[in-house]
This record gives sequence, C-alpha cells and structure tokens, in this order.
Amino acid sequence: MLEFRYDTQLLIEGEKLDESTINEYFVNHFQGDCLLAVGDENLIKIHFHTNEPWKVLEYCSSLGEIFDIVIEDMDRQSRNLKG
Repeated sequence: MLEFRYDTQLLIEGEKLDESTINEYFVNHFQGDCLLAVGDENLIKIHFHTNEPWKVLEYCSSLGEIFDIVIEDMDRQSRNLKG
C-alpha cells in the first residue's frame, strides 16, 4: 500500500503566478510527496502525490484556470487494475 495514493497533475493558467509561493503553500497545507510546481507567472505545472486531490484542485483553481487535469490511482495501477 502506498502512503500517498493519487498522482495529481494539472496546469494552472493565470496572472502573476509564483512557483515559490505555490510550492510553500503545498508544503504547509497538504500532506503528500513528489511535489513539482514549475513554470512562469502565466503558467504553472503541478505534479503531486496525495490522498486528497480535491484539496489540490480547490487551491489551484483559486489561483487561475486549471486544465489538463489528471488524477491517477497509483494503488490500482500497482495491482494492474484500470482506473
């Protein structure tokens, strides 16, 4: 069993986005690992393993438009199941 089940990936499009601020928010407010928050002031790519992907979506949508959202259940993948 994985500690953090969901591989959560998405793009945030907005204005004056700051990857350092986003990174810090994740570290202080979410449980998870494998955080990647990279980009520029208009587009940030997020990759994060968590058990609560809906919280990530809620926060990221407060920063701008979110799209290319992928949430994969890594536990199911490890058991060779779909979904």
